[in-house]
Amino acid sequence: MTPDDGSAAADAHHGRGGEAQVLRDLLAAAAAGDRTAFSTLYDRTSSRIYGLAFRVVRDRQYAEEIVQEAYLQYWQKAGEYQPGRGSVITWMMTIAHRRAVDRVRSEELQQQRMSQYGAVSVETPRNIPLEVVVQTDEARTLRTCLGTLTELQRSCIEMSYFGGLTYPEVARHTDTPLPTIKSRIRDGLRRLRTCMRTHEDA
Repeated sequence: MTPDDGSAAADAHHGRGGEAQVLRDLLAAAAAGDRTAFSTLYDRTSSRIYGLAFRVVRDRQYAEEIVQEAYLQYWQKAGEYQPGRGSVITWMMTIAHRRAVDRVRSEELQQQRMSQYGAVSVETPRNIPLEVVVQTDEARTLRTCLGTLTELQRSCIEMSYFGGLTYPEVARHTDTPLPTIKSRIRDGLRRLRTCMRTHEDA
C-alpha cells in the first residue's frame, strides 16, 4: 500500500466513525426533544431506511408507510438506544426491518384468510376453515419462539429468512463481520428449531 492509499483508507475510516458519532449526537438530541436534530437525522438516514423497507415489502406505498411508522418509533424510543448494542443506523434498520417483516406477515395472513373465506359456502360465512386456525397457530408459535432469541439473533434471522437478504447483505446492513453473522444465524436457528419442536410436542 502506498502512503496515499494509507491516507485514503484512514480518511475513509475516520469518515465512517464521524458519521456514526453524528448520528449518535442527533439521536441523543432527539431523545431530549430536539425536533430540529430529529429532522436532520431523518434527512441523513431516510433513504437507507426506505431502501430496506422497499426491499422487504416490494411495494412503494407500504415502504413509505413503514418509514413513517419507523421514524415515529425512533422519536418515541430515542432515549432507549444503547450504544453498546450497536450503531445508531443498525438500531434504526433493525426496527424498520422488523416493522417491514410484520407488514409482510400481516398481508400474507390476510390474503390467506380471504382466500379461505372465499372457499366457504355463502350460507355459512362465520365458519372459519381449520386451515386458517392451523396457520394462525403456527404463526403464533413462530412469533413466540422468535421471542426467545436474543435481539441480534432475531433481527439477523428476520433479515435473512423473512426479508430475503443474503448473509453478506445482512453483514453490510448491520455493519457486522460476515463470520459473526453466520454464527449468530446458525445459533439462532438451532434455538428456534428446538423451541418449535417443543411446542409441537406439547
